[in-house]
Amino acid sequence: MRTDVVIIGAGPAGIFTALEMLRRGSTKKIIMVEKGQAIENRRCPKQKTGKCMNCKPYCHITTGFSGAGAFSDGKLSLSYEVGGDLPTLIGEQKAQETINYADKIYLEFGADEHVEGIGNTEEVKQIRMRAIKAGLKLVDCPIRHLGTDKAHDVYQAIEDYLMANGVEIMFGCQCNDIILDDGRCLGVVVEDSNQSYEIYADHTVIATGRRGADWLEKVCAEYGVAHQPGTVDIGVRVEVRNEIMESVNRVLYESKLIGYPKPFKNKVRTFCQNPGGFVSQENYDNDLAVVNGHAYKERKSENTNLAILCSHNFSVPFNQPIEYAQKVGELTNMLGAGHILVQRFGDILDGKRTWEKELAQSNVKPTLPDAVAGDITSAMPYRAMINIINFIKSLDEVVPGFAAYETLLYSPELKFYSNRIKMTPDLETNVKGLHCLGDSSGWTRGLMMSSAMGVLMGRRLAEEA
Repeated sequence: MRTDVVIIGAGPAGIFTALEMLRRGSTKKIIMVEKGQAIENRRCPKQKTGKCMNCKPYCHITTGFSGAGAFSDGKLSLSYEVGGDLPTLIGEQKAQETINYADKIYLEFGADEHVEGIGNTEEVKQIRMRAIKAGLKLVDCPIRHLGTDKAHDVYQAIEDYLMANGVEIMFGCQCNDIILDDGRCLGVVVEDSNQSYEIYADHTVIATGRRGADWLEKVCAEYGVAHQPGTVDIGVRVEVRNEIMESVNRVLYESKLIGYPKPFKNKVRTFCQNPGGFVSQENYDNDLAVVNGHAYKERKSENTNLAILCSHNFSVPFNQPIEYAQKVGELTNMLGAGHILVQRFGDILDGKRTWEKELAQSNVKPTLPDAVAGDITSAMPYRAMINIINFIKSLDEVVPGFAAYETLLYSPELKFYSNRIKMTPDLETNVKGLHCLGDSSGWTRGLMMSSAMGVLMGRRLAEEA
């Protein structure tokens, strides 16, 4: 097969690459390769069965058109300060301008016009003051909340637009390899359920998301794509009653707080806060079960959940941060017999495991019903656990009651985007014709920054003669 541009992965980075090319009037032929299904065919059976069915050959929540992020919560962070390190590559002003541009596209395809976290200036000042006293930094970030349910409609409209305008999307098709000759990428090798294909292209765009980060790391190592081990995030998802988070939820919707707790002073941050949300399970390759969180526009719970992530940076001789995080997840899964582990914060401080009967007696009822009560400290690395405990205690000064005995911690929460591809501000790698975007590239973390990176790639390809 022959095309002008082949895009591997139909997450936000890949989608917005194709979208921007069309908006710029490009007539280049575009093929997108996605191993998951079209958005209208993505369904998680857990809504009916009440438990994770460990779908094969992939999890419908993490794989398919629009990627993993859209089906977890669908929050668009509208500040360049949130969503990864792309601003350090292209500049803060350009990053913010591109975010604003991408946001308008989301609005054109039906995103909610309401923006959370703006106004309420005096109340924000009070929250910031408490954060400063606790040694934490509050990052202002307006949020456009698509919602897990409404994101489906937005991305369905985008999928329809792409296909109606000539973009060929090969669903159920997996990329196995890239084709190189004399230092130039000539295309990719893909396969569906029936056969294998070689797709030759002038430009190959790899945007495989967090799920594809491990595969991309192997490709880089095999073919000499310049990269470096970056940060890996290991943490927990915390769940409390809405009453505890009420002031923050109302004023900010999502509180993005960063700290460097003693004694290790690693970066620890909150991420993906879901007022009235639900804790969820996602399955990655090799049956790795990780925890995440959803928030719907209409359906609400009595709890708020958010991630607390501890960033780890490794130096020589170790250069396998993704594998390290996977081992932590595998050990936790082992303790939970393949399920997510949940433990009360007070039990962690008391040095004991949590039992099911204790969860039943608590004010905080788990929104992930098949999570297994146990002891996450038996699997969590000491350094990460101490960082998380001390960060939660600091958060209690900002949000009184956050460090209550009954506060629930779910594990493992892992973010796979540690492989940082070396590239120019024009998104060029050291291999001609090869471009790497989105979370798998190590430069972005989340829907909006990935979308913005796709916009820049689309402009670059549309402008080329």
